[in-house]
Amino acid sequence: MKITKAVIPAAGLGTRVLPATKAMPKEMFPIVDKPAIQYIVEEAVKAGITDILIITNRGKGVIEDHFDRAPELEAALDKPEKQEILETVKNISKLANITFIRQVETKGLGHAILKAKNFVGNEPFAVMYGDDVIIGENPAIGELIDSYGEYGKGVVGVKLVPETEIHKYGSLSVENIHDNVYKCTDMVEKPQTPEEVLSCYSILGRCVLPPEIFEILENTKPGKGGEIQLTDAMKEIATTVGMTAVEYTGTRYDMGNKLGILQASIEVGINHPEVGEDFKKYLKEFAKTL
Repeated sequence: MKITKAVIPAAGLGTRVLPATKAMPKEMFPIVDKPAIQYIVEEAVKAGITDILIITNRGKGVIEDHFDRAPELEAALDKPEKQEILETVKNISKLANITFIRQVETKGLGHAILKAKNFVGNEPFAVMYGDDVIIGENPAIGELIDSYGEYGKGVVGVKLVPETEIHKYGSLSVENIHDNVYKCTDMVEKPQTPEEVLSCYSILGRCVLPPEIFEILENTKPGKGGEIQLTDAMKEIATTVGMTAVEYTGTRYDMGNKLGILQASIEVGINHPEVGEDFKKYLKEFAKTL
């Protein structure tokens, strides 16, 4: 079955990067000249996604505005010398069929995904975390979709996490199938003791889930932090029918983390077609002062 729908949960409060997120959603932080969430939407579109649901909450209306038409701005740009930027602005609203829903109460990622039940219907769908930008030659979510097509099971996008950091993430029990593809048979959310750690592979930013996840989420009790954890629901699938884990090839940037924001700006900036060369020259000179 072709996967054409994606859900982007973007209702987090961004507490790790306050005070910037007091008035601006972290999903709108710019990476050079585009907000983080636009990179995520563009990744989805490159993978063949046509319909996207973005889950927001109070104070994030600016995300909706970004993907809407802007008649006054477009009129101001409608000049012979500004046609290129005008088309760039217009095309943002044409990327995909984008709809929005609010998570009125922030009760966890699992609770947010449950809000997408009517949007998804009875078909598999992609989940792309709103604060994880992944830059690579191939769309990361496309690599997961390919795996779903091959094995017919739910897929999680994974990366190795330092052992000292695994308690901040989820830990997976995995067995290599071939290359960067693994069988996933168990998972634990934010293990707090060495005995709980299954491996240093963790889900980072991307999943492809079967529609059965919704019934599981409806019966999932609050877990870590008193929230409904998506990991707890996926664990039920992993330990019964099993899941697939794909170590995607792109580079992930955590836009809910101060260091991640800086890394994204620098690493994307040096490859930017307009400012990349000048930026590299600047960095080389600046590095001499460190």
